[in-house]
Amino acid sequence: MPVHARIETLNWENQFFAVNSAILRFTDDAPLLTPEQLDAYSRVQAKIPGQQTALLDGLQQLGFKLVEGEVDLVLTVGTQNAASNLLLATHADIPALRDLAAKTFTQSRFRTPWYQPADSGRFYAQWIENAVLGTFDHECLVLKKGDLIQGFVSMRQLNDNEARIGLLAGRGVGEQLMNAARSWCQQRGLPTLRVATQTSNTAALRRYIQSGANIESTAFWLYR
Repeated sequence: MPVHARIETLNWENQFFAVNSAILRFTDDAPLLTPEQLDAYSRVQAKIPGQQTALLDGLQQLGFKLVEGEVDLVLTVGTQNAASNLLLATHADIPALRDLAAKTFTQSRFRTPWYQPADSGRFYAQWIENAVLGTFDHECLVLKKGDLIQGFVSMRQLNDNEARIGLLAGRGVGEQLMNAARSWCQQRGLPTLRVATQTSNTAALRRYIQSGANIESTAFWLYR
């Protein structure tokens, strides 16, 4: 299948990972994609809906390889309340949050052989720091026992009706963190909460479904 797409340089990722990479943007009026265009980059990413198998075949014919699947879930905010020991993360929490994120998110689409062994943890450590600072995600909530951070969830408001969980991590406290995310939405009058995870992360899928989320869509990530 011929593939029509535009190539968009990933400036932030290129600076962060020290690579020359881009991502495909699929539009109806996009030009035909050629190997010569792709060869200008050391890595090209593509994210496609899981049901578009013809596009998957076309990308594989161009040399793309499947890296990871993604599941997007949605739930309606209910009446659950956040745990009383959930707090808004502050600058002082950043070192501990970075360490927890780096240790938790070691396996992702930013994995070897496409990236360096420590890149996945480093990327998500930066993500959670940015959430505390209000960059990309808007806030980070933390669950503490004394001074020890047991878990965190970052939140981003998408529009007047929806929010999205950015990162969620914490062993044995997933239900409390999901309740905190619900409460965050309720305080802002947002009826819909979205979250995505890797298809390989069955523990996260179970937690989200147990919390009332339904699978809305799936996708594939491919690299060349």
